[in-house]
Amino acid sequence: MDIRKKQSTVVDALEDVKGFDIVVFNTAKMPTMFERVVIASGTSNTQVKALADRVRERIEEAGGRVYGTEGEKGGEWVLVDLGDVVVHIMHPAVRSFYNLEEVWGAKAVRLKKEPPAARDKPAAKKKAKRGAPARRRARR
Repeated sequence: MDIRKKQSTVVDALEDVKGFDIVVFNTAKMPTMFERVVIASGTSNTQVKALADRVRERIEEAGGRVYGTEGEKGGEWVLVDLGDVVVHIMHPAVRSFYNLEEVWGAKAVRLKKEPPAARDKPAAKKKAKRGAPARRRARR
């Protein structure tokens, strides 16, 4: 199965069961055993398990192979191994604690094109706070 087809199948499966904050990272140029990392969140143990089940079902229906699943017993963080794609599905609190985006954040893969107006808009500058003196550490 083509990597792009597998990636889109995974994202579609996650969206079917209302997974949110779905991010796909391209790890092909990193020294890993897989080419994509998909990270998604679910609001409850039941939803996290349902998301993992849907990913497995959809991949198998499309003719792909599921090499393994870890963490379904607890349900806070489930990993689905699809060979060249690894899917992490977790609670938002667990996701923020482990911060996998920082670990795998080599290059995010665009899932959908954003409108040109949003892309061309310059970022807002932050204003410096005035009036509060800078604190200095006392020397001993």
